[in-house]
Amino acid sequence: MRQRFAPLVPFALISLLTACASQPPQADLQRLEQAFSQQAARESSLIELDTAPVLTVQQRRELMNEQHYEMPGRADGILERGFALVGTPYRYGGASTKTGFDCSGFVSFLFRNEAGIKLPRSTGEMIKLDAPVIGRSDLEPGDLVFFNNRGRGRVSHAGIYIGDDQFIHSSSRRSGGVRVDSLDDSYWGASYMQAKRVLAMAPDVKPASKIVRR
Repeated sequence: MRQRFAPLVPFALISLLTACASQPPQADLQRLEQAFSQQAARESSLIELDTAPVLTVQQRRELMNEQHYEMPGRADGILERGFALVGTPYRYGGASTKTGFDCSGFVSFLFRNEAGIKLPRSTGEMIKLDAPVIGRSDLEPGDLVFFNNRGRGRVSHAGIYIGDDQFIHSSSRRSGGVRVDSLDDSYWGASYMQAKRVLAMAPDVKPASKIVRR
């Protein structure tokens, strides 16, 4: 940042000296000192802006004293284990690393082994869980996301939100099993149905009111 403005100083001083050539030496000195002081102040303020820490969404919420959801640490374990399973084959009815996974089997496996939460085996039962309903704009890593067939029919698929509008799931045999996809994808965007914060059901998490935002 300092290099960007440094070339301006000589030109400013030359112009200043030319304009003040008829003034007494003491006046020239005072004007030069003032020019240096002003330039230093400008550079200092710009450097402070560049180096100021960028606040995260959570930090901004805390500064504004907003109530927000604190994700249990076990969400990290769920996602870390999920990423390690990327590429595991899809298998209808599968719920283990040995047999492969279908979508609900993958979700159930992670929540049972990494969070100690036993979930229903089918997506139809999962979506009925008494957990906070979360609007898409309020999704946090670890939330369950549910889909239907492009807005038609009942819930038919489930995955786990990982952040940045992405989710991890066991997609299909043709798609290669466990993988990461985006909610912005045309198919998944049209099929998106609902999200629930199942981790709020963990024993060490205080009950939360349901949040529904569209």
